[in-house]
Amino acid sequence: MNPAPPIQCGILGAGWWATLAHIPVLQRHPGAELLAVQSRDRSKAAAVARDFGARHACTGVEELLAVPGLQAVIVASTPNVHYVQAKAALERGLHVLIEKPMTFTAADARELVELAAQKRVQLLISCPWHFTAHSIAARRLIADGALGRIKLISVLMTNPLDRLLKGIDTTPTFGLDNVYVEPCLGSYNDPAIAGGGQIYCQVSHVAAYLTFLTGFRAAEVFAHFDRDESVNDIYNAMTVKLESGTLVTLASTAATPLAERAYEVRIFGSKAILMLELWRGTMTLVPFAGERTEFTPVPPDATYPAQAPAANFIDAIRGIAPNGSPGELGLASMEIIEAACQSASSGRNILLRPCP
Repeated sequence: MNPAPPIQCGILGAGWWATLAHIPVLQRHPGAELLAVQSRDRSKAAAVARDFGARHACTGVEELLAVPGLQAVIVASTPNVHYVQAKAALERGLHVLIEKPMTFTAADARELVELAAQKRVQLLISCPWHFTAHSIAARRLIADGALGRIKLISVLMTNPLDRLLKGIDTTPTFGLDNVYVEPCLGSYNDPAIAGGGQIYCQVSHVAAYLTFLTGFRAAEVFAHFDRDESVNDIYNAMTVKLESGTLVTLASTAATPLAERAYEVRIFGSKAILMLELWRGTMTLVPFAGERTEFTPVPPDATYPAQAPAANFIDAIRGIAPNGSPGELGLASMEIIEAACQSASSGRNILLRPCP
């Protein structure tokens, strides 16, 4: 039997993150081929196509979407065009992997989810932490009832991005190697392009992760922001109530040294407590009755599997793996982000849906 031909893929927004996290996957995945790349800068598009082996270099979105044989698109452009570009691709029946934040509004995210379902194509939100061994195990423990009823989740998430969000320095400080090109000025610090600061850039991860773990969406959101003399929020303090009744406290900031960044998740159930530190790759289960379990640490190079979403995207299209980060999680994240922005602006608790 002849193997299935590789999935023909295009990249919208062939910038620093696409060249770091997505394109290398398409290069080495036996079931994928990088067909076309797009950048508004013709010379940049040509350079990426040449250096990474794409057959087509495009400057326009419609130009790329019209490339014959195209089957799937990765939207790695700036957040202000995620919705328009993803919608255009979905309307053509193409599979779509979209970077976070998914859109600027929950309504736009909902439309993309519904359109993907209508077209019967894969829609995946690029959240690498959904693919770590500990995250998958934690979700399974919760689903299997090992923690009992989840009563409280506490999250502290920090990442050293304040200089990027303030437009002081575009050099990434994530501790990532092999950067092909640096981010463009404005991509992270201009609210008209990025949506906002920490809430759109990093809390988008946490907001999706809550639904990933529990299966429940937010019902209520209350938030305070501190902009630290910036146009963007740099510090966030939030309380969320999930539709299950679970209470969530969420604190996040972009102002932290790289050596001290944190992603602490504490899940308090009626039977046990589960403690994760995602940046450090540790997870501990502490039951109220029984022995403490220390899970095997995740290796340092796998704590943030930046290339996992693109690999899963191809496998999901080919039907050999489930979609590990479906668009519904991006929608759940956008509901929290939108509500948090409304709350921080108005000083009110924002109600999204009924809960116990």
